[in-house]
Amino acid sequence: MLDRSRTHAGTALLDGAHLHRYTGGDVALEVELYGLLRGQIVSTLDALARAGDDAVLWQRLVHTLKGAARGVGAMALGDACAAQESNANDPSALEAIRAVADETLAAIDTELERRAA
Repeated sequence: MLDRSRTHAGTALLDGAHLHRYTGGDVALEVELYGLLRGQIVSTLDALARAGDDAVLWQRLVHTLKGAARGVGAMALGDACAAQESNANDPSALEAIRAVADETLAAIDTELERRAA
């Protein structure tokens, strides 16, 4: 099961119990979902950096990442996205999301390495 002791602002970076319920305990599916989320985080951060002042694009990207993160139990990232969803023209919004995203990526990498061992 996941290391739920890793948190951001008191919220689990990866909630293993949530993911376990979602997948019915299918470990291979959990690994696949983490890989998919990892790719989505990276591509979304890149797209957000290029979104400029396009508030509609920003909101769509952040909303989509929020749902994907929460779906697999990356609750801290989901919360960070929810907090910044309407802040397209705020330069600190991307940095706020990126900070939690980087922590989440590290937690995913740790979990994937642990499962591969």
